[in-house]
Amino acid sequence: MEKVKDKDKEQLNPFIYDLSLEQIQEWIKEQGEPAFRAGQIFDWLYVKRVNSFEEMTNLPKPLRDKLAASFRFVTLTELAKFESKDGTVKFLFGLQDNHAIETVIMRHNYGNSVCVTTQVGCRIGCTFCASTLGGLKRSLTAGEIIAQVVKAQQILDPLDERVSSIVIMGIGEPFENYDATMSFLRTMIHPKGLNIGARHITVSTSGIVPNMIRFADENTQINLAISIHAPNDALRSKLMPVNRRYPFADVIDACKYYIEKTGRRITFEYALIGGMNDRPEHAEELGDVLQDMLCHVNLIPVNYVPERNYVRTPRDDIFEFQRVLQKKNVNVTIRREQGHDIAAACGQLRAKHMETTTG
Repeated sequence: MEKVKDKDKEQLNPFIYDLSLEQIQEWIKEQGEPAFRAGQIFDWLYVKRVNSFEEMTNLPKPLRDKLAASFRFVTLTELAKFESKDGTVKFLFGLQDNHAIETVIMRHNYGNSVCVTTQVGCRIGCTFCASTLGGLKRSLTAGEIIAQVVKAQQILDPLDERVSSIVIMGIGEPFENYDATMSFLRTMIHPKGLNIGARHITVSTSGIVPNMIRFADENTQINLAISIHAPNDALRSKLMPVNRRYPFADVIDACKYYIEKTGRRITFEYALIGGMNDRPEHAEELGDVLQDMLCHVNLIPVNYVPERNYVRTPRDDIFEFQRVLQKKNVNVTIRREQGHDIAAACGQLRAKHMETTTG
């Protein structure tokens, strides 16, 4: 019985990835260890990318034992892996509490991009998204988000390739898990960590206005993308219930504040849904709202989700929507689809896994 208690206690230990370099330095100081040990630990985590404290061979054995007694590594168990014809690889990872998350490695001509998840499930309720099926279970810790990128890099290491960019567009709303997301981002861009350029990272939000303001004030070069999906309040509230909490006009005002504060261009993600938000009049209205902003619109043909009743916008209508925006002098592109043959819509693998495990 005592062993079970010890095991439960061990499970409460924080993840080592949850700690910033500064926090590791503080812990090292508390242990009475030389200050340089913190840099060694950080190097083992993010440059050498080991999976256990025992592998940190230039640390004294007593220090490795202290680390093992105080912290734990994030365990990502590969539950499923799908590889697309275009090189996209999608993983379903099991967490230590039996929840599942998705992580995607996307190959581009400019390098490898990783799409990470920030929550187990999502409570935003976008009607075209599989991530919201089953609601929100919990938020991930910073370490659980970090572990997804480390895992992706470990997969790429034997190929002598590296993660060159990150998109925070997986399951969940990053700005409803703001502190963990920001901790994750700081570790990703740290020069002694994975050292990924801030301008090669994009965080996407459905429009959590207070944290959009906080993000603008962070004074970072990390890119911001907004899931907008409609040109007005009525339609956006129908597609995205979060719009009732943070109305369209408030989201646009927060975007303008971000642009004014940072001088950086903002990206608007617009999922085109057949017969719902993809008519020329929608494009006209959207163009009127955005034409004077420093922005870019990314048109996304909606992925088919069996649990939803939406259909894809015909190809000609997609190009017409683009043309209307261009006439309004709005910078616009159509997203190149990746992983279309492997249930690429965010949350689809997890939804299938939930059906299997609960059905």
